[in-house]
Amino acid sequence: MNPSIAPHPAPKSSPDCLLLYCRGGFEKECAAEIIDRALALGVSGYVKAKPDSGYVVFVPNDPKTMAAARRLRWADLIFARQLIFASGPLTELPPEDRVTPLLEQVRGLAQRFSDCWLETADTNEAKELSVFVRKFAVPFRKALEREALLGGSKTLRLHVFFLDSATAYVGVADPHHAAPWPMGIPRLKAPRSAPSRSTLKLEEAFLVFVADPEQDLKPAMTAVDLGAAPGGWTWQLVRRHIRTTAIDNGPLDPALFDTGIVEHLRVDGFRYRPPKPVDWLVCDMVEQPARIAALIAEWLAQGHCRHAIFNLKLPMKKRYEEVGRCREIIAARLDKAGIDYRLAFKQLYHDRAEITGYLTLDRR
Repeated sequence: MNPSIAPHPAPKSSPDCLLLYCRGGFEKECAAEIIDRALALGVSGYVKAKPDSGYVVFVPNDPKTMAAARRLRWADLIFARQLIFASGPLTELPPEDRVTPLLEQVRGLAQRFSDCWLETADTNEAKELSVFVRKFAVPFRKALEREALLGGSKTLRLHVFFLDSATAYVGVADPHHAAPWPMGIPRLKAPRSAPSRSTLKLEEAFLVFVADPEQDLKPAMTAVDLGAAPGGWTWQLVRRHIRTTAIDNGPLDPALFDTGIVEHLRVDGFRYRPPKPVDWLVCDMVEQPARIAALIAEWLAQGHCRHAIFNLKLPMKKRYEEVGRCREIIAARLDKAGIDYRLAFKQLYHDRAEITGYLTLDRR
């Protein structure tokens, strides 16, 4: 993590825990990661996490160290969909007046908020709360407006995370350091003309990783798609007018060839190398994570591409450890080649038992 990153603005009274949303079933990995990241900042603590709950709570052993934890950023975490500086939970919220105790908690966090998001975990059980949350949002927002607690684009964002209709965490997030979507979920529509729903994984990856699409996803760029069939990721490239070589022994959607900028080669994705460097390498092959990591690192080390987005299909056990192993494989190869690079991993909403990696030459 870059120590020069400015910390989040401090609220009036410090929250006492970190609330992280994650994919159900990955609470263990999210918990292990936040413990490691917090320790790197000198913040020791413990986690509260229930399997398949869709969230993790990190509690510092010393509340005073929360100031150091404000250097954490959502973008630097792999398994967290959102990062909230929270307090609570408030329990036994009275059905006749939930607004008053929530407002009392809110007043201690900041003077004003840029927005207010009422959220739940992304689980089947929590989805039953969605009707209640939608109805409650109207009177709660009106109460915030009466108290002049809403307004200002550069202020903290308020989050109320409901565990059930009587229990909620109240917290804040700096919009510059947090996910820009409610519940940490970008709501993308599967295009009718796309060959598969996997196309959404690459679309989300571009949203999350590519800071300057106008510069890095320009028309007339070139790309290679390893493991392309039936063409969901190739579709995302050609819709941006990027000339693409699709590598797969399986068939591609015939409509892709109508663009005139797709070449399909039925060759081994691990052996193929382009005749000249390309701008992008994308890879969604089903293979051992370490083998994919080594392949991607080799492409960048040999100058075959400038940017790469790739999926790592994680094992059932020791998933967090496997990510660390893949990071080390990439680092060892590129350090040996003397290449400056940036590497990021994220478990995207459209990922399942996998994570997505982004590797690019460092232009600083």
